[in-house]
Amino acid sequence: MTIASTLESYLHDHHIPFQSVVHPHSSSSISTAISANVPLQNIAKAVVLKDHEGRRLLAVLPASFKISLSALNDELLATYRLAREQEVYKMFSDCEHGAIPALGAAYNMNTVCEQVLDDMEHVYIEAGDHQTLIKIDKAHFQDLMKDSKHLHFSRQVIH
Repeated sequence: MTIASTLESYLHDHHIPFQSVVHPHSSSSISTAISANVPLQNIAKAVVLKDHEGRRLLAVLPASFKISLSALNDELLATYRLAREQEVYKMFSDCEHGAIPALGAAYNMNTVCEQVLDDMEHVYIEAGDHQTLIKIDKAHFQDLMKDSKHLHFSRQVIH
């Protein structure tokens, strides 16, 4: 597998230029950063959330950060929780498990973006497998996230 078909179609349909960064198979953000030789804080990870009414939300944050559900729920006046793995697998059926692209719009999901990512010159997102990242420049990443809420809802845990 390479780039998830849903992600690739979305990027092409929206005229977003990107660079594929192929790396040895990895099973964690840290090993991906090392094997791809990219800064961990520039990798945007996706966390799938659901509220008590079943509404889905994709939280996008740097891989070196940890989400604070209480901060996010306070900001959104909501009660989101982590989605169950089986639910996530169904939502991202064209992706390998654990390699979710940080682009909710491609999968018809509302998205919240950690503000720290707004300042990155380049952002890398999972392509849908464990061997490919998509490199997107700042302007195009901001374009992809223009309909997202930009909030501070996480904290750095790995330097």
